[in-house]
Amino acid sequence: MRAVSCFLLIALAACASVTRTPGFTTPQVAQAAPAQAACSEKRFEGDGFIVCAYEPAHQELRLVSKDNAGDYVRTFAALNASLGKDAARVAFAMNAGMFEESGAPVGLYVQNGEQQHRLITNDGAGNFYLKPNGVFFVDAQGAAHVVATESYAARKGTPQWATQSGPMLLIDNALNPHFQNDGPSHYVRNGAGVTANGETYFAISESSVSFGKFARLFRDVLHCPNALYFDGNVSSLWAPSLGREDHGRALGPMILVLEKATPLTQ
Repeated sequence: MRAVSCFLLIALAACASVTRTPGFTTPQVAQAAPAQAACSEKRFEGDGFIVCAYEPAHQELRLVSKDNAGDYVRTFAALNASLGKDAARVAFAMNAGMFEESGAPVGLYVQNGEQQHRLITNDGAGNFYLKPNGVFFVDAQGAAHVVATESYAARKGTPQWATQSGPMLLIDNALNPHFQNDGPSHYVRNGAGVTANGETYFAISESSVSFGKFARLFRDVLHCPNALYFDGNVSSLWAPSLGREDHGRALGPMILVLEKATPLTQ
């Protein structure tokens, strides 16, 4: 099994015990219904995709890898259990980068301002190392960014959340030079992109597609000049508004987007 790509997602089942994710507390809150569903279906070049939007004005984004006991979360069921009452606020969750067989992230990983794995800039085998690779990160203000690894290495400071993956799908509106228009490698794929105005989209294909087609979805439909590939074959989505909970294999790092809670008035 390759270290940089996993073939693991596990069955989603309800969990009775609750494990808190490090660094988070559950406030006394009432959930406000979102104005619209976070995820929607789109058709592009004959294939179906689910696209989920992250909107900082009324949502919060987290990256999750380990639980409070220091164990890798690995499944949406375990993620659900870790959230307690906050599980009712889930807009969507998605696998967010490649990982070792143990579940450890490959490359840079920052959770709630704490860097847990270093940035990798060296060469290697597999999709993660197909240059340019890149980093998805969220700054202290909640704004998301997708940049090539070299650009990230040149910046200063530690973001609030970050995950490194590869390859980059788009770099300044250009497809990764390694991609063919519609190459022979077809998998269910997922990734993230950010528009010039800072709008953030996460997408997953509903069937096997090429790198080229997946990159064009971000450029031509979602208007993202920069987009990053997260993984293929293990790509998974939990979208309550669509009644969707993918299962079957274990995951590594996960993106979690929650609707912001409204404090209860006294």
